[in-house]
Amino acid sequence: MCGRLTLTRPEQVAEHFELAAAEPLRARYNAAPGQAIASIDRHSEASARGLRLRHWGLVPPWAESPRVGARMINARAETLAERPAFRSAFQRRRCLVPADGFYEWDARRRPAQPYWLQLESGGLFAFAALFERWRDPQGELLESLAIVTTAADASLASLHARKPVILAPADYERWLDPELRATEPLRELFSPERGPSLAMRPVGLRVNDVRVDDASCLEPALPAPRQGSLFGEG
Repeated sequence: MCGRLTLTRPEQVAEHFELAAAEPLRARYNAAPGQAIASIDRHSEASARGLRLRHWGLVPPWAESPRVGARMINARAETLAERPAFRSAFQRRRCLVPADGFYEWDARRRPAQPYWLQLESGGLFAFAALFERWRDPQGELLESLAIVTTAADASLASLHARKPVILAPADYERWLDPELRATEPLRELFSPERGPSLAMRPVGLRVNDVRVDDASCLEPALPAPRQGSLFGEG
């Protein structure tokens, strides 16, 4: 899954994602669900890519309350075309979430050990994501998103059974193309083996507190001892 992310070099976003213009972003060291995070989309075939802050936790248009978004921070790639909450967004409202890392926890250790994962190159990348629009009874608009996940590959399965879908730059345009509605060309992007190689290192427990969003979250730490196995291998 993906429940925390980093974007420590926001000044590189406009160039990496070929944005004509973008509002300044602040660095994020511990962005969490329920918060506003950066996203990139295209509104039409002719439009340029645009940057927008959206609430992390997708709220479908038919939801009675935005609280439902707390249960929809991730969207499983295998069921995007079937689940009512994601089906329309998968067809019409796809976006990128820029990042340079994310966190996963090794639950075999006590306390659970957080790891920071990033590209081996250390550069920016994009999560595949979906967004929706919801209005409250007063007509106020909330835009929200969910990050797409797929099965973890062998290198990450020891931490979690799922991983976020990380798109290669060559695939950004395919994912953003608002005219592309066919599911098969998009499903090709979800292969667990298609994602880039990732480097990981243990970090301290400060990242466990969503109120902490500074560089101290990335300070290296020695991992705690393991307490058995996450998936029961013994």
